[in-house]
Amino acid sequence: MSQPESAFADAQAGGRSGESLAKLAQRYGLRRAIARPRFHVYLRQLWERRHFITTYATSRNVSKYSNSALGQLWQVLTPLLNAGIYFVMFGVILQGGKGIPNYPVFLLVGMFVFTYTQRSVTAGAKSINGNLSMIRALHFPRAALPLAYTIQELQQLVISMGVLLAIIVWFEPPTLLWLLIPVVLFMQTMFNIGASLVMARVGASMRDMNQLLPFIMRTWLYASGVFFSIQDKVAGVLPQWVANVMYANPAASYMEAMREILMADYRVQRHSGPDWIWYSCAAWAVFALIFGFWYFWRAEERYGRG
Repeated sequence: MSQPESAFADAQAGGRSGESLAKLAQRYGLRRAIARPRFHVYLRQLWERRHFITTYATSRNVSKYSNSALGQLWQVLTPLLNAGIYFVMFGVILQGGKGIPNYPVFLLVGMFVFTYTQRSVTAGAKSINGNLSMIRALHFPRAALPLAYTIQELQQLVISMGVLLAIIVWFEPPTLLWLLIPVVLFMQTMFNIGASLVMARVGASMRDMNQLLPFIMRTWLYASGVFFSIQDKVAGVLPQWVANVMYANPAASYMEAMREILMADYRVQRHSGPDWIWYSCAAWAVFALIFGFWYFWRAEERYGRG
């Protein structure tokens, strides 16, 4: 009789004799298949599956718009159409861009940057409950799923940023500061990964989160200065500390940093945020990444149950 068969027979006998399953497992050197590994081991397992993560993200990206006539063009058209609608509403009708140089560029940068974080967080919240069959069938670090979803959004952003830069060139001549664009995107990606991991755990335990998330995202959108200059519209009416709190919002920090890079007039006329915006970007990136992995890892054994 093989060792597993002997362990199963002894488990039945042990159940009748009162011997605990834990002692039987210890006797035969067995361990739980879904036991949570140590944190550093967990990170190593994720790194070993990096090819699966990137391939899974790419395949989802290719298949996402496979049933539409325009296909991958929707990756660019969606934020452009949203920006067009918001430009009419906030820039033309409500005059929200009054006093802001190159307001179309201001709005486009805000929309593209915020959409990247919004889509990453929303996808992360659905990554566990949307893949229960895979989780229950295969053994792999569950953090691979929200990580793959964020990489998928990053792949879409790279295409969108190419179109965005092509549009901005008509309004703003390129400068050496444009070389800092990958730095901002790298920090934002770190933050998005951490936020996606946090929301993946929350979404796995709170089934109603997917219903609440659109309202949370919409509130975050309006509070991040996507359509207006925080310095002009908020600091001019409310105390400066209120504007500083809004600037400390991670979405606003990454938008302001990107605007400072891409918009020379916006930077010169001091419409951008305070001098510590880049510190805020770096702090949010490091904190979200470390806390996100740790927070998600703590519940590794519970994903896919029930």
